[in-house]
Amino acid sequence: MKSRMPMPFDRPFDRRRLLGHSLAAGGLMSLSGCAGAGPGLATARVIGGREVLMPMRASVDRITDIKVCLRPFRPQGPRLDAERLGDTLVIHNYGHGGSGWSLSWGSAEVAVAKAAAALPDRVAVVGCGIIGLTSAVMAQRAGMQVTIYTKEVFSRTRSVRANGSWTPDSRIALTKPAGENFGPLWERMARFSWKSFRSYLGLPGNPVDFSDNYRLSDRPHVAHEEEAPPPGKGDYASTGMPQDSSEFASYSDRIEDITPAVETMEPGSTPFAAPYVRRGSNMFFNFASYGHYLMQEFLENGGRIEIREFHEPGELAQLKEKVVINCPGYAARDWWRDATLIPVRGQTAWLIPQAEVHYGLYTNNVSALSKSDGLMIQAFHGLGDMEGLGNSSELPDRAESEAAVEVIRKAFAGFRQG
Repeated sequence: MKSRMPMPFDRPFDRRRLLGHSLAAGGLMSLSGCAGAGPGLATARVIGGREVLMPMRASVDRITDIKVCLRPFRPQGPRLDAERLGDTLVIHNYGHGGSGWSLSWGSAEVAVAKAAAALPDRVAVVGCGIIGLTSAVMAQRAGMQVTIYTKEVFSRTRSVRANGSWTPDSRIALTKPAGENFGPLWERMARFSWKSFRSYLGLPGNPVDFSDNYRLSDRPHVAHEEEAPPPGKGDYASTGMPQDSSEFASYSDRIEDITPAVETMEPGSTPFAAPYVRRGSNMFFNFASYGHYLMQEFLENGGRIEIREFHEPGELAQLKEKVVINCPGYAARDWWRDATLIPVRGQTAWLIPQAEVHYGLYTNNVSALSKSDGLMIQAFHGLGDMEGLGNSSELPDRAESEAAVEVIRKAFAGFRQG
């Protein structure tokens, strides 16, 4: 019987060695200055009873990129089961909807535990998006040798086209298909992920960070009013597609004890001209620096990456590794022929970074968040979880992004600076 190193809940890696190696190579030299607002920097000062913030410089001439992401939604929730292909054990880890970044560590913990039960010396991971890369690192921390087989390296995957915010139950499942047993599993993944992300706080480049987020309105806030669903048109069972946002599962109340609450601000206490303002705090991820840390740990621990594209499931049986963690994201719809996957389109515009701005904003169905690699702006259409559902187009729509940027620009009319 082969022995297996126990898998820790949150096993730290040797950051001194990691940072020393990276700095010697110049890898983190540029990251240390890219975040602007350091981990200890307060989001806002208070002068004369009013918060003082720097305004976002939102204008279409500052757009540097427009990204489109297809989030892989499964009505039943993420696929985390195992199956046999000949003598190869395949553990699936895909279909997280809009919660891939948020649940990456927790779902990796579930998948790796199933892989470890087979006592392999080495495993293969298919896919190098955030789910694949995190699964690979978790497998290494459990004592396995890992090779990632992927069509694209991390920086070219769909993962880096997402908005990268903590949204652990966004399009994660439909209530009925997911069933009663999924809630506890979701909570396990969310709590494990939340704890894991904390080990990246305060590092150079701010791979994981927090910021205040302000929700502006011309009328008193009502819970979830911006996400009100459209009129129901049927049900999932009869149409094969959800027809109402109310069909989507919501589990955020399970982790209210660890996530920050939202507060209603006193009139005139913020620099915004909007009469009604609510403020909350949210965790988010800076793609470049966070991906750097994950990739650095993976490579320093002997990980290998092989560029390879698979066309049908049986090809996995040809790999030398006989335990495979399958993390293809939306590609599983075609490659694994998983017709349960539904695309959820999302588009973000990226403006020139503003190091002096360290907060987020939501107004008139448009959100903005200042990150180390740019001011990210995303438009919604008041459809809640139905937003982008079933849309598989990955072509950018510049008119949509320009209109969203204009909404944010107008939000700073009458902004009181200083």
